[in-house]
Amino acid sequence: MPQRLLKKKLADTSLRLRQLREELKVAEEQLIHFSDEADEARLRSLVSETPLADQKHREANKHAESMRKHKNMLQSEIERVEALQDELLDQMESKND
Repeated sequence: MPQRLLKKKLADTSLRLRQLREELKVAEEQLIHFSDEADEARLRSLVSETPLADQKHREANKHAESMRKHKNMLQSEIERVEALQDELLDQMESKND
């Protein structure tokens, strides 16, 4: 692969990593919020023992679980892009040798 193309791909990969890391920060903050909300809803459900409180607990739990899955997906994508970046750096280094 030509050096110029390697540099372009490396720059694109670096940008993508920055974006993913920012998204991960947001997802982590949202997960904390949704988890806290689910915990509060669980306590309200236990105390009030009403069907509505139980439904709210289940909904809050679904939101937290959805955000947890999203966070895990972002972490996996970051690992994949980091591996690609390492591969591109190795290719660049071998071209310089």
